[in-house]
Amino acid sequence: MGGLPCIRGLRIPVATVVNMIADGMTPDEVVAELPPLELEDVAAALRFAADTVSDREILLQPSA
Repeated sequence: MGGLPCIRGLRIPVATVVNMIADGMTPDEVVAELPPLELEDVAAALRFAADTVSDREILLQPSA
């Protein structure tokens, strides 16, 4: 996947999972949309994203 962090070798980018959650999907809906994924994978993706940004200052933009 061009160096993008992916879920446990499934070629599903972490960013895809995080964006689906950010768009309002529940973890169960994400798992249903991406069948090889399990709920533990969604949690791991969110933990990875949180760990990645935990040492950075990020200015959030309000949504439209």
